[in-house]
Amino acid sequence: MKKRHSAEQIVVKLRQADVELGKGLKVLQVCKQLGISEQTYYRWCQKYGGMDPRQ
Repeated sequence: MKKRHSAEQIVVKLRQADVELGKGLKVLQVCKQLGISEQTYYRWCQKYGGMDPRQ
């Protein structure tokens, strides 16, 4: 199985999601913008949520 996103790309997308969620959008709307499923978003948050893009 091929990975589609690197760890750096995932962290950047999570930061973008934080910004959009801060604007009042719902998780489902943000996931559609990022091109990922809601399940993927929550899995990424659990695994990469506390990371800095430079890590």
